[in-house]
Amino acid sequence: MAESMSRDTIIEALKGVQDPELSRSIVALGMVKGVQIDSGEVTIDLEIAGAAPGAREKIAGEVQSVISSIDGVRDVQIRLSKPAAKSASFSAKQPLPGIQHVIAVASGKGGVGKSTVAVNLALSLARAGCRVGLMDGDIYGPNIPMMLGVSHESKPRVSENDKMLPIEAQGIKMISMGLLVAPDQPMVWRGPMLHGAVTQLLQKVEWGELDFLLVDLPPGTGDVQLSLVQTVPLSGAVVVTTPQEVALADVRKGIAMFRKTEVPILGIIENMTGSIFGSGGGEKAAAEFRIPFLGSIPLDQNIREGGDSGNPIVAAAPESPAAACFARAAQALTQALNPTAV
Repeated sequence: MAESMSRDTIIEALKGVQDPELSRSIVALGMVKGVQIDSGEVTIDLEIAGAAPGAREKIAGEVQSVISSIDGVRDVQIRLSKPAAKSASFSAKQPLPGIQHVIAVASGKGGVGKSTVAVNLALSLARAGCRVGLMDGDIYGPNIPMMLGVSHESKPRVSENDKMLPIEAQGIKMISMGLLVAPDQPMVWRGPMLHGAVTQLLQKVEWGELDFLLVDLPPGTGDVQLSLVQTVPLSGAVVVTTPQEVALADVRKGIAMFRKTEVPILGIIENMTGSIFGSGGGEKAAAEFRIPFLGSIPLDQNIREGGDSGNPIVAAAPESPAAACFARAAQALTQALNPTAV
């Protein structure tokens, strides 16, 4: 068989086909389930879950075009399937012992205050009596230590099982790449290195017994997000947005990613409500996608100052109106999961 007709060549060509909603390779998303080559006839098995109307046909058409252009290919057959249950790509995951719920906190774009929401949501759950952990999954910009008042000089100790012990701060357990590397060291990682980092922060940490482990993800729908959903079973995801349409456009991509990877979406939180960005966009998006709206967080200078100083608003002023908004969002989150979970 000629080199141009090898399976590796076919797979490499398929990496150039992207999901139109996520702008991610169909190979990285696990949509390619099989490649068969027989005397110039190529059969591609595709499994596409949660696609918008017309997206399946668009992807199949691009696959047909890309593979047909390879030297030696005489005919291309596309076999489309839609999983009836959990697909193999996202079912072989390792649960984290002792942790009841692992929840991703995500955003479609940066600058929406996702980390601020994650920290104060975690603290609100802890104030409600839950055992809470917070993993800083933003490998490139780990800000959680600063927001919790933890010095970069603080290093996790190692247990007898050769696992890292999370730092305890403000009543929650926390781990971050910011505790493992120098603050001025750039993280120029991609692909396998990012996957390894995510796996280490999840599975190589002695979390102990937790009701909730919140994972603060970087913005977007990149390698870290895919590594998380492929590594551990998630109870669901919380999507953070600001009210304006430019943020909501990216939220829709994040929702599409979680649906395609079979992660339940627990709800949307609208941050910076009542600012120059307006209000109501998050609730509108929740209605559009038929998912819970967990609440609005106002644009409040005290929230920003609390994150900068390492004394978040829920810890610094638990009776304040802003802290009450986070408390209501935390309560709505537990209700979206299971009223008897706490």
